[in-house]
Amino acid sequence: MQLVVGRIGRAHGIKGEVSIEVRTDEPELRLGPGAVLATDPAGAGPLTIETGRVHSGRLLLRFAGVKDRTAAEALRNILLIAEVDPEEGPEDPEEFYDHQLIDLDVVTVDGEEIGRITEIAHLPAQDLFIVERPDGGEVMIPFVGEIVTEIDLEEQRAVIDPPPGLINSAEAVVASAREADADETGESGDVKGDA
Repeated sequence: MQLVVGRIGRAHGIKGEVSIEVRTDEPELRLGPGAVLATDPAGAGPLTIETGRVHSGRLLLRFAGVKDRTAAEALRNILLIAEVDPEEGPEDPEEFYDHQLIDLDVVTVDGEEIGRITEIAHLPAQDLFIVERPDGGEVMIPFVGEIVTEIDLEEQRAVIDPPPGLINSAEAVVASAREADADETGESGDVKGDA
């Protein structure tokens, strides 16, 4: 099975390094020196990782045969794909591969059926479940512990405890900046200037 593990970003420096948008919880395993990765588009690969390092919180990789900035820039936005055993799971039991989550049924802790996960969106701050509702609509659910309380792969479901308004916008609680109450602001008085 193929798993997207990263996306190539900007070139870094003049010796062929590129920044990587990491899309795996195991970058040391999937994006280490010597790893051979397929690409999307396929014509750009396969790419073999020659070196890797972290610089200012970003992963920088150099691929075999990519020796300068021009060659590195030509790789921008290419997806890096690793071959994984479909039975293999992440080492941490609280982590999951995208293919394990796609098509899970989503239900609330009260048993209300919400829909089915059709996609995982990987954003910088967090991942989102894109859930198709039975009526054909979509809802986005942040994949965070406070909301997604359980992933049950045997039962093929994700259990959520959504805050008001996440699933049904009519239930949303709107926070106002401040109540404009005359008692709080006091009486307006006339200011008389000296003539």
